Amino acid sequence: MLTKEFVIEQIKAGNKKSECIDGRDFVRLCSFFRPDEIHILGYTTTKHYEPKEWTEENIKQELKRDLEFAFEKALNKRGISSSLMYEVIKMWLWILEDPLVYSEDYAYYGLPLYKTVASKYGLFNPIGEDTMEIILRLL
Repeated sequence: MLTKEFVIEQIKAGNKKSECIDGRDFVRLCSFFRPDEIHILGYTTTKHYEPKEWTEENIKQELKRDLEFAFEKALNKRGISSSLMYEVIKMWLWILEDPLVYSEDYAYYGLPLYKTVASKYGLFNPIGEDTMEIILRLL
C-alpha cells in the first residue's frame, strides 16, 4: 500500500490529480488528512477534527463503503454518478497498489470493475455470480 507521504508527494508534484468533475475522489481523501493538510487536495476547512489513521484496514473500509454506493448508482443507471464513483474506486485501488487500477473497462456503468473488486476483496456484490449478459437484462 502506498504511504500517505508518497500520495502527498504525487499530488504536490501534479502526478496525481482528481479524476472527478466534482472532486469527490479527493474529498474522500480529506478524512485522512489533518485540517492543516487538506489544502494539498485543494480544500480548506474551519473545522478541527481528527483524521482517520492511514492504515490498510481503514482504506479498505472506505473502498467497501464507496463500492456499495457505486453498485447502487450503476444498478440504478445513474451514469454520471456511477462514472464518478468508478474514479473513486480506482483511487482507492491506486492507494492499495492493486493492478485493477489500470482497468479501463467502464462498460455497463462500471459493473465489470465493481464486480471484480467486490470478488477480490470479499465485499458486498449485489449482482452475485451473474454474467454480464444477465446484468444487461436487469439494466
